[in-house]
Amino acid sequence: MKLLIIGSGGREHALAWKLIQSPRVEKVFVAPGNAGTAHEHGLENIAITAIPALIDFAQSQKVAFTVVGPELPLADGIVDAFLDAGLKIFGPSRQAAQLEISKSFAKNFMQRHNIPTAAYSTFTNAQAAHEYIEQQGAPIVIKAAGLAAGKGVIVAPSLEKAHSAVDQILITKLFGEAGAEVIIEEFLQGTEVSFIVMCDGHHILPLATSQDHKRLFDGDTGPNTGGMGAYSPTPFISPGLHAQILREVIYPVVQGMTQEGVSYTGFLYAGLMITPNNQVKVLEFNCRMGDPETQPILMRLKSDLASLIEHALNGTLDQAETDWDRRVALGIVMAAGGYPENPQKGDSITGLSDLMTKQNTTNDFHIFHSGTALNSHDQQQFITAGGRVLCVTALGDNLKLAQQRAYELTKQIRYNNSYMRHDIGHNGIEFLHKP
Repeated sequence: MKLLIIGSGGREHALAWKLIQSPRVEKVFVAPGNAGTAHEHGLENIAITAIPALIDFAQSQKVAFTVVGPELPLADGIVDAFLDAGLKIFGPSRQAAQLEISKSFAKNFMQRHNIPTAAYSTFTNAQAAHEYIEQQGAPIVIKAAGLAAGKGVIVAPSLEKAHSAVDQILITKLFGEAGAEVIIEEFLQGTEVSFIVMCDGHHILPLATSQDHKRLFDGDTGPNTGGMGAYSPTPFISPGLHAQILREVIYPVVQGMTQEGVSYTGFLYAGLMITPNNQVKVLEFNCRMGDPETQPILMRLKSDLASLIEHALNGTLDQAETDWDRRVALGIVMAAGGYPENPQKGDSITGLSDLMTKQNTTNDFHIFHSGTALNSHDQQQFITAGGRVLCVTALGDNLKLAQQRAYELTKQIRYNNSYMRHDIGHNGIEFLHKP
């Protein structure tokens, strides 16, 4: 069968790479894809982004099903349009995707269904927001209510920073229309983890646990980004905590959607804070796989992903099982100079082709492309084309060994002003080695 992936990042590269491994899948189209998917065996990029044209393509190619990677197509209603055209597609409807599209919808939904989250208030008026900040004090969290490509959250350690964040979002429109409304939340302390499941409208299938590193600089400092690296599994989620997350967060979302007349089908991502006394609080919901969490999670998945998605589309996820590599996977994001505000583009990448040749003969690493393109004059030369350029992902018998392997690989890849964190996985390593 032929499949279609919507998107162009590292998450979509990993999804396509995993799906083509299914013996029943002959080709995976990626729309529009990147230079990595262009060079991957069995994958083919298609330069189509408009939803009507994607529907025509899926129908003409007799695509068995489509998987949506990023959030914007979900917000544009791609799932509804495909279903109306009689096509199978894995992802939530636009109504269900409000959980990610609108942070105020998500907060109100959690309040309605008793899902634990930080105390909050929403504002469209800057003066009212400033007055609320003065009442609450700092540290405090300021969020753009709409979609801001993972960058719309500002953790303000001081009142000055909090007031500045409100002005940036509501007045100077740092995040455009995504900042027409702000959410001001209490600052939660603890450990942030990612919990991703598949949903078929009734049943859920948990994927491997993971931990993302959103801050730009080592030691989890600096501004939030789309994600600078991730690893799976995370030691912070014990079996008891796993059951608690399902009970207090995941099942109430799916059941709450059903109660409100919405069937949730697709990936569901809960960004969680585990407090020091093991309370679970939801920081955010995404209606898709995380990036860069997808890369290490799928490196460990031994099951046939195409079959799992078919179960989800058929409403039979309760009959599906997952098999995981016992090893740890860790992915390091190599970003462009100037990321996240003003990333450089068009720089030649050296050392990448050699590693991509080697990864086909070993099963312990894979280089997933995000912001890459091919030089128009030399189709074998990779160049930078986005803020997050690559996710170098490696397996190891433990977290420390996976970390060492991934960082060894990054040393072989060079481009002008490349940037990465040097401590991906540090929280887990410290937790595992504490006395």
